[in-house]
Amino acid sequence: MPIPRTPAPLAEPTRYQALCQQLQAQPRTWLVTGVAGFIGSHLLETLLKLDQHVVGLDNFATGHRRNLCEVQSLVSPLQWGRFDFIEGDIRNPVDCQRACDGIDHVLHQAALGSVPRSLADPVTTNATNIDGFLNMLVAARDAQVASFTYAASSSTYGDHPALPKVEDAIGRPLSPYAVTKYVNELYADVFARSYGFHTIGLRYFNVFGPRQDPKGAYAAVIPKWALALLQGEPVHINGDGETSRDFTYVANAVQPNLLAATATAPEALNQVYNVAVGDRTTLNDLFRELRNSLVPQGVPPDTQPQYRDFRAGDVRHSLADVGKAQRLLGYAPTHRLAEGIQQAMPWYVAQEDMK
Repeated sequence: MPIPRTPAPLAEPTRYQALCQQLQAQPRTWLVTGVAGFIGSHLLETLLKLDQHVVGLDNFATGHRRNLCEVQSLVSPLQWGRFDFIEGDIRNPVDCQRACDGIDHVLHQAALGSVPRSLADPVTTNATNIDGFLNMLVAARDAQVASFTYAASSSTYGDHPALPKVEDAIGRPLSPYAVTKYVNELYADVFARSYGFHTIGLRYFNVFGPRQDPKGAYAAVIPKWALALLQGEPVHINGDGETSRDFTYVANAVQPNLLAATATAPEALNQVYNVAVGDRTTLNDLFRELRNSLVPQGVPPDTQPQYRDFRAGDVRHSLADVGKAQRLLGYAPTHRLAEGIQQAMPWYVAQEDMK
């Protein structure tokens, strides 16, 4: 007679899993700025799937209506009915005030990203990332929202040479974009201390995933290279390819936004946190990973990149210490680079197939 087996005990749910269950039981109202953008649309998708009420603000400067249409196709009609969209600009205080009315939690993603863009046009980058950020802070404060979580950036570490990057040790900014993201942190800190306002900044490290635009002069490296490989075009690497980054799949960015927005522990508030995996990949290794993942799509396995000069304003190496976010927010990254690429590449392949 077989011996009855005792079932293995269930693993304790992570803080994020517990939060998702709590939110579904007690829905809240969220504002996502930059909602038609890459990360913003993923936040929208996640929140709607958790049956939350979401207001979205975007001016389509870098976001796309197609991202909103894709989210609509991935949620139920009832869930989509909980979304209200405002076409507006964070540089306009009235738009910010309108968007913040009746909001519990602000997830501020709207910004002009890209180091090269900021070097080419520092004035517009400043107007969006600093003036627009201040407009959002004032509107959120006046609306008495429960929390203000904003997209900070790993570019804030500047020329500080130490690895891994720890939140309280930064260097001099290397681009106008980096200046604007550091000023965001200063403003958020002042508002928190001056007005008793709950703010948390998330320093993103090279986030990638589906819906990240592969086209344009300022496209991020992973979507840009994926598109080039699929179209049989050259992949250009700036420098010798040994520049390294802590590439972060978008699910690893969505999670800390929700954790930060709902954090209540005093020691967790008015802080900045690294959002990354804590792993470093060179551009040469990234190229090989992308190429190999696309071989089944007809990309030749012997495809090689083309090298050119280093790009102005680029940091040589980047690697995050995520211990602070793990300790104070309960952050638990779910995807490393290879897993993220496996999740992301089918989306890029599908875009090519639809042409």
